[in-house]
Amino acid sequence: MITLLIIISVIALTTVIVLRQDKFGKLPTGERLAKIEASPNYKYGKFQNLSHTPELTEGFSMWDVLKKSLFTRIENKKPSQTVPSEKVDLFNLKPEENTLVWFGHSSYFLQVDGKKILIDPVLSGHASPFSFSIKAFKGADAYAYDDIPEIDYLFITHDHWDHLDYKSVMALKSKFKKIICPLGIGSHLEYWGFDKDIIIETDWHDYVMLDEGFVSHTTPARHFSGRGFTRNKTLWASFVLKTPNTQLFFGGDSGYDTHFAEIGEKFGSFDLVLLENGQYDEAWSYIHMHPNEVLKAATDLKAENLLPGHSGKFDLANHAWDTPLKKISELYQDQNFNLVTPIIGEKVAIGDSSLKYTQWWNNDKKVANR
Repeated sequence: MITLLIIISVIALTTVIVLRQDKFGKLPTGERLAKIEASPNYKYGKFQNLSHTPELTEGFSMWDVLKKSLFTRIENKKPSQTVPSEKVDLFNLKPEENTLVWFGHSSYFLQVDGKKILIDPVLSGHASPFSFSIKAFKGADAYAYDDIPEIDYLFITHDHWDHLDYKSVMALKSKFKKIICPLGIGSHLEYWGFDKDIIIETDWHDYVMLDEGFVSHTTPARHFSGRGFTRNKTLWASFVLKTPNTQLFFGGDSGYDTHFAEIGEKFGSFDLVLLENGQYDEAWSYIHMHPNEVLKAATDLKAENLLPGHSGKFDLANHAWDTPLKKISELYQDQNFNLVTPIIGEKVAIGDSSLKYTQWWNNDKKVANR
């Protein structure tokens, strides 16, 4: 009994020490917490989704999830070969280029109407608090910190480790001019030494004029938040970015719900939408979309072009690494939008629906996706 108590005490003490590391961030307090508590989306001491959203799908238990993770063998969970990639000189893009570069998973660089934008950068090589776990697939980490130019707008969709990476934002800290993020995320950033004057925290349905012709609208998502054991003290979100010549949607992480159609009705068509398409499972179907739902969401949003992300770089779910892209390509049948499937690092001309993309996960030749 004494030995058991010692073991439990050591584990508890170790956990406390680990959670006190800077990279875990800091929960909102003071005026920031008061603002959060006044939000219509914050009830019963935490942020809420628009619809009832259980952590696990009805009929599944945490034991079911753990058992599948530990004892079910999934073929091809990680690529057996190096993931193909390209590398673009982001410092020397033509000023008139409207370009997107996917870094894998949910990290993107965009140059739009002269502004340089970064979304959820994870360039550290892993998507967890610890460098030895959830490591990037070989070849999927093509871009380093030094490859990133000065950024006009950094968008953070929520504070999960595969979207808000401590090492990446700290390494790029001096390059950010403005940071747009949901309520509460600023608490992490200020704790890490970011200038509060560049942080713009917003609630769902807020909007902010970033510069002349550039307006960011914060829109709902169906997900959750948290960097430790405490959940939903910070908000998760998607974003609509209107620029002088384009309209873009950054989906972050989200299960399927009515908010996609509502956003589509309110804002009209989008030149490009970025939606998650990976790391899904029947056990957590409310907080991540399956490929068929991604296509439905793109239709709801009145997308001209859909780039399905949240895959291609990290192993975070119980499916083969290439299943999300294979499945969405199989399900895609002459929809009213173009399916954009670049390899990591490939330049994508924003809004050009005539382009062809390689089904690189199959090592196929270029095929028309429309």
